[in-house]
Amino acid sequence: MSLKSILCAYSGDPEKGGGLRYAINLAKHHDAHLTGVAKTGGLGFLHRQLPAQLPESIRAQLDANGREVMANTAKRFRDMVAEAGLSDRSEFVELDPKTDGPIASFARAFDLSVIGHYPGAPYEDDYAAHPDLIALRSGRPVLIVPQDAVEPDHSTRNITIAWDGKRAATRALVAALPLFDPEAQVTLLSIGKTPRNTERFLETLARHNVQSNAETVWQDGTIADTLLTKARSSGADLLVMGAFEHSKFSHDIIGGATTDVLAIADVPVLMAH
Repeated sequence: MSLKSILCAYSGDPEKGGGLRYAINLAKHHDAHLTGVAKTGGLGFLHRQLPAQLPESIRAQLDANGREVMANTAKRFRDMVAEAGLSDRSEFVELDPKTDGPIASFARAFDLSVIGHYPGAPYEDDYAAHPDLIALRSGRPVLIVPQDAVEPDHSTRNITIAWDGKRAATRALVAALPLFDPEAQVTLLSIGKTPRNTERFLETLARHNVQSNAETVWQDGTIADTLLTKARSSGADLLVMGAFEHSKFSHDIIGGATTDVLAIADVPVLMAH
């Protein structure tokens, strides 16, 4: 299935817009409709940390600040899509969690969600901090664009798949297929040992006219370090990986490879669960 409906979630930093630029290029390349979205309700991360007895006047000022941020975000979205010539197939939505549900529910209606990732951004909200959870809860792939990612050139030609042969990695690989350029070179990268049936996967990709190979490397540092070092050395412009396979509880307590990758990634990362 091709990409025809792309969601770009506001990721907390109104000055950078790398995620939006990436989403715009994808929409142009795939002739897709682009929807921008941000949460209503003021500065959400502040509201969660404020004491209940805070004076109403201060809460009102915070809400006013939040509305100003929302207005600026919407304007930036509309200006950027207009400059790209996408005004006729784009929209901006102010997501109200009380009526529209959480971002993960909203994301289910789209082929792909794109999220800029800027650790420590002053307005960063939950779905920017934990995009892997959006992949888990929405059932849809999420493409995370780090702050230092190279501007895309409308095609994806060199893809590294973090390949362990498990369900989430398989789901991510299938979800990434619409992003592949016809001349793309795909590497199934495994760490430590080659998963069984890898050759079968290569045969299936070949039947889809995807050029692919498999490579197994020894772990050097953390799994995240190993994946990203290899992706950089091969010139990958996209890393594809499954969101965490273990429970959300253990993910919250000890983290995982997906969390570690997002913390240090400098190439776009597509995740699915």
